[in-house]
Amino acid sequence: MDAVDRPNLACAHLVHHGSDGPSLLGSRCRHCDELYFPAARSCTRCSGTDLEAWPLGSEGLLWSWTIQGFLPKAPYDSGETEADFTPYGVGYVEMASGIKVESRLTTADPEALRIGMRMALTLVPYRVAPDGEPVFTYAFAPALPVAA
Repeated sequence: MDAVDRPNLACAHLVHHGSDGPSLLGSRCRHCDELYFPAARSCTRCSGTDLEAWPLGSEGLLWSWTIQGFLPKAPYDSGETEADFTPYGVGYVEMASGIKVESRLTTADPEALRIGMRMALTLVPYRVAPDGEPVFTYAFAPALPVAA
């Protein structure tokens, strides 16, 4: 996929878009190996300032979740109003590295979510840009079961 085919992201600095789809991008302290998401400029663990971009992957386990049932206050900028707001799931997803990432979820159905379930990174529409083009953000969706 070339740059022309990539979606317009509200959070381009958080998502790497490779040939196999999106993955999250954080940072790692080169001194103590502490991981951060979003990327940090300094380490809260060792006070180091030598951090590097670090791939966090695209799958994890749902660690905790809730349903956002009302329109968030600023700086939330989806373009929705209280009248047309649609509730959405919000959760923490534990990545393979152990870091927990806060994320929008693709479902707001409590029956479809359970702690420990496998989740896969995807992109979802977030708002519409002034030029009419959709702007996307990252979200996690329940992962399909592994084929036997």
